[in-house]
Amino acid sequence: MRKTVLAMMACVWLSASALAQNGAVEVSNAWARGTPGGAQIGAAYLTLQSSSGDRLTGIATSVAQKAELHTMTMDNGVMKMRPLDGVDLPAGQTVSLKPGGIHIMLMGLKAPLQPGQSFPMTLQFAKAGSREVTVAIEKPGAMESRANPGGGTSMPAPTQH
Repeated sequence: MRKTVLAMMACVWLSASALAQNGAVEVSNAWARGTPGGAQIGAAYLTLQSSSGDRLTGIATSVAQKAELHTMTMDNGVMKMRPLDGVDLPAGQTVSLKPGGIHIMLMGLKAPLQPGQSFPMTLQFAKAGSREVTVAIEKPGAMESRANPGGGTSMPAPTQH
């Protein structure tokens, strides 16, 4: 009986330690826009908050051959995407990956992203380690409503990749 209680206490302690490590980064509002059949690229968005500061360094998912962090910048009236090697998460601040800004690019989609479905994505952090999240797939119009609650679009210019 005593060994069982000690084993249970050890399990609780290990679980609490793992939660404390992963709990340093809060992930919310993970979503992707649905894609038409034949599309090779998609994008995912989410909100991150780190209580102690961290850095998002990588992404993996089974729905695409490759997932990368990208940013969008305006250059002579043309919106351009550039890959990033990571995203800093300052302590206590919220970082939003959203349309028209920093986002997760899904390249080499293995199948269309169907609205109403979801998929797993693993985020890799410098301090918190890996964290799996579920990404909800929404209708294409969801991009504009989430990016600009007041209406309109967040990407007024053509894009070049």
